[in-house]
Amino acid sequence: MNIAPNSYPRTRKRLMAAAASVAVAGAIGFGAVATGTAPVLAEAVRVEAPQVPSFADVVERVSPAVVSVRVKAKIESTAADGSDLPDAFGNLPDDPQLRRFFREFRGFGDQDGRDGMRRFGRRDRQPRPVAQGSGFFISEDGYLVTNNHVVGDGSSFTVVMHDGKELDAKLVGTDLRTDLAVLKVEGDGKFTYVDFADDSKVRVGDWVVAVGNPFGLGGTVTAGIVSARGRDIGTGPYDDFIQIDASVNRGNSGGPTFNLNGQVVGINTAIFSPSGGSVGIAFDIPASTAKQVVQDLMKDGTVQRGWLGVEIQPVTSEIAESLGLKSDKGALVSSAQDDGPGKKAGISAGDVITQVDGKDVASPKELARLIGAYPPGKPVDVTLWRDGKSETVKVDLGTLPSSDKQASADQQPSAPPKADTLADLGLTVTRSDDGKGLVVTDVDPDSDAADRGIQPGDVITSVNSTEVNGTDDVAKAMADAVKSGRKAVLMQITRDYSNRFVALPVAKG
Repeated sequence: MNIAPNSYPRTRKRLMAAAASVAVAGAIGFGAVATGTAPVLAEAVRVEAPQVPSFADVVERVSPAVVSVRVKAKIESTAADGSDLPDAFGNLPDDPQLRRFFREFRGFGDQDGRDGMRRFGRRDRQPRPVAQGSGFFISEDGYLVTNNHVVGDGSSFTVVMHDGKELDAKLVGTDLRTDLAVLKVEGDGKFTYVDFADDSKVRVGDWVVAVGNPFGLGGTVTAGIVSARGRDIGTGPYDDFIQIDASVNRGNSGGPTFNLNGQVVGINTAIFSPSGGSVGIAFDIPASTAKQVVQDLMKDGTVQRGWLGVEIQPVTSEIAESLGLKSDKGALVSSAQDDGPGKKAGISAGDVITQVDGKDVASPKELARLIGAYPPGKPVDVTLWRDGKSETVKVDLGTLPSSDKQASADQQPSAPPKADTLADLGLTVTRSDDGKGLVVTDVDPDSDAADRGIQPGDVITSVNSTEVNGTDDVAKAMADAVKSGRKAVLMQITRDYSNRFVALPVAKG
C-alpha cells in the first residue's frame, strides 16, 4: 500500500482508530519515506477478511459421496429442430415459438463432456457411445441415486469416485414418471453416503450447495439459494420441483443439492435455459419424493402406485360458484373410467374430490401425488362434494397402468340438421344422434362460451349434474341456478370422447 509522505502520520492514526475492524500488519517495507528528519521505514498494511459463512466444511464432508456416472449407450440420431420433443408435451401445434419455449426446459446429462442430453430427448445429430451425469451414494453398501434420463438408454454403467477410482455399476431400477433411477456398485469396504433431508422444512431463501459433474469436468461445487417451491414445468402429474439459483449445467443431472447440514434436499433434474447453459433457474426433485421412490426401487426395481381411475380437472372460481363450494380447492372429476376403482366405489363425473384420508386436496396435481403415494389395494376414504353437500366413500385403490388408456372410435358424432339456440349463452345446438345431450353447432365469438373454449362439435351432456336432452333442460337448470343465488352453471362437455366441465355465467338469464 503506497502512502504519500505528508499523509502518512494522519493515515496511521486513522488506521489505529479503526483497529476493531482493520488490523495493521507488522511487516516492514524497505522503502524509506522522507519526513524532514531521519528516514522512516514504511509499513505494509493488511486488512483482515470479514468473517463470512463458508461452505467448505459441508463440501468436505459430502463430496466423497458424490460421483460421476458414465453410461455406454446406443443413442439414436434425432433431429435438432424440435421434432424430438416428448409425448409428455402432447402434440404441439406447428408454432416455432411454442416449440422453442418447451425446448428451453432441458435436462443436463452430458455426453463426452461436450454436448448435453436434454431431459426429454437429445439434440445431437450424430450418435455418441458415452453419456455422463452425476449421482450420489445413499447407503454404505453401494446403492446410489441418479436420473432416469441419464441411464435410460444405457447398456453398461461406470461410477467415477471422488478420488478418480472407477467402479462398475448395475442398474437396479428406474421410474420414468419422477425421472429417478438407482444403481448398485459392488466393491470392498464401505462407501461414504448421505441422507435425505426433511424438505418440508426447506424455505425460500435458504442456502443450498449443488455438487456434480458439469460438462464432464468432474466434481464441481456451486452455491445459491432456494428460489421457489412447488414448481410445475409441465413434465407430468408429479411435478413439484424445488427451484434453485445455484449454477447447474449439463452433466449435473442426478447430482444432489445439499442444505448446510449436508443433507440432500433435492436432485438436479432440469434447467430452464434459452442459451443451453445455466441462467440461474434449475429444478430439483424434492427429497420427500425421491426418498419414497428410491425405497421402492431398491426393494424390487419398480414403483407401484395407487390408482383411482378418474379423469380430473382444476376447480376454478366460477366452477366453485356454480357448485356452491366456498373455495376453488379440490379436483373436479370429469369422468370415471368403467374399469376403475373410483367408479366401482360410486365416484362419478361432476363430483369434486376435496380430501383423501382427511388430507386436503388443493388441486389435481396434489390429488395425483396423494393417490400415487399409496400402494395398490390400499383402502382410502375419499371425501366428495356432491349435490351441494359433502360425503365420503371408501375406495380400494387399483394399480396405476403403465400407460394411459386412450379412447378411440371410428367416427365423430354427427349433428342432425335441425338446430336450436341458447341465446343467453351464445350457443346454437342440436340434439345428438342418440338423444343424449346437445351438440354445439355454432358459438358466438363474443360470448362467454367462446371465451371458455367451447367450440362446434362439443356435446353438452349435463348442466349442474342434471342430464340434458333438450334446450328446455338447459333453460330450467339456468333458472334454478338463478333462484339459488348462483352466478354460473356447470356444463359437462364431451369432446373427442373425453369429458371436461365449463362454468358459464347466467347473469344475463
